[in-house]
Amino acid sequence: MRRVRLHRDLPVPMPDGVTLLADHYAPAGGQRAPVILMRSPYGRRGLFGWYYGRGFARQGFHVVIQSCRGGFGSGGLLDPLGDEHEDGLATVAWLREQPWYGGAFAMFGPSYLGYAQWAVAPYAGSELKAMAVQITASQFRDAAYVGGAFALESALSWTTLTDGMSRRFGGTSALTAPRLTRRAVLSGRPVAELDLASAGRPLPFYQDLLTHHADPAVPYWDRRDFSAKVRDVEAAVTMLGGWYDVFLPWELKDYAALRAAGHRPYLTIGPWYHVDTRHSRPTMEDASAWFRAHLLGDPSRLRPDPVRLYVTGAEEWRDHPDWPVPGMREQRWHLQHGFGLGVEGPLEAGPDHFRYHPSHPTPSLGGPVLLGDSRPRDQRRLERRRDVLVYDSAELGSDVEMIGPVRAELYVRSSTPSTDVVVRVCDVHPGGRSMNVCEGVRRLVPSIPDGDGVRRVDVDLWPIGHRFARGHRIRVHVAAGAYPTIARNHGTGDLLGADGAMVPADVEVFHSPVHPSAVVLPLCAPHA
Repeated sequence: MRRVRLHRDLPVPMPDGVTLLADHYAPAGGQRAPVILMRSPYGRRGLFGWYYGRGFARQGFHVVIQSCRGGFGSGGLLDPLGDEHEDGLATVAWLREQPWYGGAFAMFGPSYLGYAQWAVAPYAGSELKAMAVQITASQFRDAAYVGGAFALESALSWTTLTDGMSRRFGGTSALTAPRLTRRAVLSGRPVAELDLASAGRPLPFYQDLLTHHADPAVPYWDRRDFSAKVRDVEAAVTMLGGWYDVFLPWELKDYAALRAAGHRPYLTIGPWYHVDTRHSRPTMEDASAWFRAHLLGDPSRLRPDPVRLYVTGAEEWRDHPDWPVPGMREQRWHLQHGFGLGVEGPLEAGPDHFRYHPSHPTPSLGGPVLLGDSRPRDQRRLERRRDVLVYDSAELGSDVEMIGPVRAELYVRSSTPSTDVVVRVCDVHPGGRSMNVCEGVRRLVPSIPDGDGVRRVDVDLWPIGHRFARGHRIRVHVAAGAYPTIARNHGTGDLLGADGAMVPADVEVFHSPVHPSAVVLPLCAPHA
């Protein structure tokens, strides 16, 4: 391993006169070599700088870790997501002028650092040879309004985190932000005031998220969404995600866009959540192999198959040539009379029903959130509530493996103009534990109903790679809330932040030959 020399606080000028600061980790000797660029709003130093900055530099790369605008000594004001395109390209131009720049570079980083890569990659030119992105996506709009519902806990916790990082003792904000967020969402204050409860002052990005709702045509998102340009990226891309990560569905859309454009990205999905420290080592190993292959011409550490998945339930890694995995087929599991679940079509039966009270919203118990531990949790406490419908399969006579996208097609009627439809799939163990596997939500906006008021609702759930073992059961929840993961639906169709009346919703879920509600699962052949 090479020795490393660290040069701190290099000034990087932006076109508008703002100066951003960067740290440079150089292999001893200072020779020209490929560069690995990281652009972060979370600081340049500490364990992250030591592990990745020194780690890559010891392999012979120059490493530049830059603080994004408005933080950790960099000038200007942080406008989350808004400046990464222009600032990133200006930083690339600065790189090219450095005497140690070797004529090629790569980009690296998770979460916001990965988004900052996508903001630059389609425009960076042929010298960008490789990207390693983790637990991220090319746009965050759909994760902020998952299924059209506001992802309250994740949005509030991130804005509280970044606000705390700008204050004294900001290094502790990663620990305090989840606690402050939980206190705020339990305060009973209107959603538009929850930043006051968590941070003690209005948080501009949080208020922006409330104002600029999920409509992709809203101009606010034009300069913050790079998903349409993913197919134009020529750099070699390796992607790492987690089954319980908040960004996984949109990371897989980026993978699909690259594949549709004829590229061959690598993909790794493990049993991880967003802030899970267990993916640090796989991240380093994956990126090191990728950068050595595409910057140094050494492909010896690349695996033969581009897709590697950890199958939960089986607790083992599998390699595949693509995603979705070859041989996967959709299998419909119908909601049945008597709260059953099966592959047989439903018989004629009346609807099931429940009442949702927004003043006492159905809680979430686990599930993907940004700053929390999103590993599966026992759902039995939630399943005892009257506002959660629970459908069970018979005990499985053999192992059943499901690897791929998951969706639900439900037929629903609500007494309110707007309703959320939450669907969750669980693995029920022989002893009774009901562990959540994946979930999704769809917010129904006011519309002109059909003659009988029944609406078909399509819900995209998180993808899965899971084995339901012999003797287990597959369970499906249907509810109208998952608070505070998503903001409560007042039932009126009012905009987010409105402090208006809360109207209880009487919800009916239909399952009959005319209204065949089902969850569509990705069945795969049992692994030998």
